[in-house]
Amino acid sequence: MNATDIKDPEYFHKVVDCQWACPAHTPVPEYIRLISAGRYDDAYMINWESNVFPGVLGRTCDRPCEPACRRERVEDEPVAICRLKRVAADNKADGEIDKRLPKIPRKKNGKKIALVGAGPASLTVARDLMPLGYEIHMYDEQLEGGGMMLSQIPAFRLPIEVLRQEVNYILDMGVVTTFDHYVDSLRSVLEKDYDAVFVGTGAPRGKDLPKLPGRQEADANIHIGIEWLANVAFEHTSSIGKRVLVLGGGNTAMDCCRTARRLGGEDVRVVVRSPFADMKASPWEKEDAMHEDIPIYDNHVPREFVIEDGRLQGVRFEKVEAVYDEEGGRELVPTGEDLVFMPCDDVLMAIGQENSFPWIERDIGLAFGKWDMPVVDEVTFQSTNPRVFFGGDSAFGPENIITAVAHGHQAAISIDLLCRGEDVGSRPPPMTNLLTTKMGVHEWSYDNSVENDQRYVVPQADKKRTLRDRKLEVELGFDVETAFHEAQRCLNCDVQTVFETPKCIECDACVDICPTDCISFITNGDEEDLRQRLSAPAGNLAQDLYVSTALPTQRVMVKDENVCLHCGLCAERCPTAAWDMQKFLYNVTKAGA
Repeated sequence: MNATDIKDPEYFHKVVDCQWACPAHTPVPEYIRLISAGRYDDAYMINWESNVFPGVLGRTCDRPCEPACRRERVEDEPVAICRLKRVAADNKADGEIDKRLPKIPRKKNGKKIALVGAGPASLTVARDLMPLGYEIHMYDEQLEGGGMMLSQIPAFRLPIEVLRQEVNYILDMGVVTTFDHYVDSLRSVLEKDYDAVFVGTGAPRGKDLPKLPGRQEADANIHIGIEWLANVAFEHTSSIGKRVLVLGGGNTAMDCCRTARRLGGEDVRVVVRSPFADMKASPWEKEDAMHEDIPIYDNHVPREFVIEDGRLQGVRFEKVEAVYDEEGGRELVPTGEDLVFMPCDDVLMAIGQENSFPWIERDIGLAFGKWDMPVVDEVTFQSTNPRVFFGGDSAFGPENIITAVAHGHQAAISIDLLCRGEDVGSRPPPMTNLLTTKMGVHEWSYDNSVENDQRYVVPQADKKRTLRDRKLEVELGFDVETAFHEAQRCLNCDVQTVFETPKCIECDACVDICPTDCISFITNGDEEDLRQRLSAPAGNLAQDLYVSTALPTQRVMVKDENVCLHCGLCAERCPTAAWDMQKFLYNVTKAGA
């Protein structure tokens, strides 16, 4: 194998598994260290630079970082990355944060941008472009900013004051807002004097089962999940029947069933066609629903809405079982048992969402492809109409808040390049550095101890109280002491082991002391061969091998990045300082860099 080029910014980025997995590439270990030091304002701003909504995401993020967490190599439970983010948000000094937000130029740069939709993607575009002097006009049919964060996430998970504060950090930069206004024509927007238009309208249409027998007759008692959640959020709906069936197995279904419990539902059930393990809902969302006494019936496919005397009486389901082929493909096969009848007063339909663009004309140079989705470049987020960009759920279908934020950052770069007359495909590189953490022979500027320490539980408010008040937040968050202990579980994956071949005397002391056998000194070979000849075979092909240049004996140092715990023992033990622990900081470049 060729020697590893550690100057490639993506090499060590990939080693920081949590940051690599985060769509917005938030520097996770950096802000966790700041939390453990009690520097909450700094931790908040590190988050704000990347993910824009630390308080919101600290409560609602889908947590793609946590399954990637290196702590799982030591224990089963990852670091509570998401809930530590909330600690920074809950303990920041609000007045100090206001002082640290970007300064907005009084003199604008002469360019005007329209944002259709006021959700996380559009707000991120505004956050990145306002400091560059752009004039930003934002349109949304809701009464205030936030998009789906406002209309579809229940207040018991996301208090409105938390959302408003973080939305207003952006709107108060001077965004010109037109709320309570539905944009019914993209052509009309393009005909105005905007230099670019960003579409961040989400996936606003919930899926239905229009052909199921009884659907039309029971229409008054069948509700589309995301529409019903919005009606609850805006206080158009304040009650529901005592017996409620929620169809669907995603996070929206979990929000629907838990909200129904708070609005009068006594017998609330979730019924999903897939096996429990295959449900799209996050594991913690399912746990929270079941904690509130909501059963989940899996492997049940709805077949008929039962109507008597003109009223909905219940739903009949066919029981199925999942059969998987060799490629992992799944087929739901009927078991042949009798249909199962479940009585209900109301049904909440949460079986998926899809995009809806009736307001976009088809003769304005904007191509649509599969599923009637706009054709959007996956890097630049530019449509086939060069002035129109998409992001969030509008671009490639339903995802989550942190993905929408990532889209917004990249679309803002493209819009800025377009307005400056440059190639939107010319993406600026990330900002990185490597700094030694050595303070003495055996002393480092980071906490490098590796101990077995189980994940700490986030406390919740009393269930009896929360089920009576839909606005009472269920999770209480970590207190500062517990947050410190949870932060200490982080293995500091961003403090990298950096090897300097000329200093190595091949004593193999680092091999002897390594607790995970991740270092080997062996003759070179191709990657498949090397992976099998290491001290411990390296089977995870998703993570790279760190390979040195040739040593005097013609051996090479090979380190398996997958199992390294960044404990620093190799650097402590090395008699010639061939190993060093260097903190790697990776920031995705923003517009204007």
